Amino acid sequence: MSGERQDFNHLDRAGRATAGVARSPRFAVTLAVGVAIALAWLLLGAMAIRGAESSLGGRPGDMLLKNLPSLPLPDVLDRFFALCLAPVPLAGPAGLQAPALVLMWFLMAVATMLPSAAPLIRTYCEIADTARIKGEPVVHPLVLVTGYLTTWLGASVAFAALTLAVYAFAGSGRMLDPAVGIAGAASLLIAGLYQFSGLKQACLEKCRNPFSILFANWSAKPGRIFHLGLEQGVWCLGCCWALMLVMFAVGAMNVFWMALIGLFTLIEKQTAGRVASRVAGTILLVWAVALLLVSA
Repeated sequence: MSGERQDFNHLDRAGRATAGVARSPRFAVTLAVGVAIALAWLLLGAMAIRGAESSLGGRPGDMLLKNLPSLPLPDVLDRFFALCLAPVPLAGPAGLQAPALVLMWFLMAVATMLPSAAPLIRTYCEIADTARIKGEPVVHPLVLVTGYLTTWLGASVAFAALTLAVYAFAGSGRMLDPAVGIAGAASLLIAGLYQFSGLKQACLEKCRNPFSILFANWSAKPGRIFHLGLEQGVWCLGCCWALMLVMFAVGAMNVFWMALIGLFTLIEKQTAGRVASRVAGTILLVWAVALLLVSA
């Protein structure tokens, strides 16, 4: 059977389409990843609109969001949004608040970070197609994607815990509002300094060269491919964790900054050199100093 292409002409149209996807799953993977990103942005956008409706309009973009139509949502989403947008101190049980914040940060990771993993996923699909043509066993690309997202799920737990800590320290206001004073400046300062670090550049190089990593660690065992996805997720997290801290300074439900960070991450991973990282780092450091001066 090595290298032989099976004939599915005896199947009906739906059967032939299904068999084609099973033999070359690139379309299915692209569709699944695209739907996941679109759904994440849809839910985050709906939450941002809901948050803008109940705010005083002090956050950037709130006035624009208020003019957008608020779609009717299932009760489960209304409860989810209410938990994420709760006032400080927390009005509800922390046992419900924490999972809601984990899900919110995970949606943010899917929306902003999964698009930058597209070269990794595409490269894996290309290698997998080549192996399949040769008749070699291949692990489905979604196993790699699952490993990648598992890393960001773990990171979302950490970001949710940090969110609870930051806003418990603030003692007033509303969850996901911009952190002001020392908390906001600290998030920008850490993010800015990390842009100049050697660890940032080492992780960035791993993200920029997926082919060599995938080819060197190729395996027909699902566990190995899942672990490879975990590793690539760790390198991506190493590139971008500090940038996610910027969301504390601008408000975690600021979809405009989410889009900007997602776009910058995509550009940073696709361009060589350190110029983009250093420019962003300088802007963040100047912003941190300005925030401290204003808050003093």
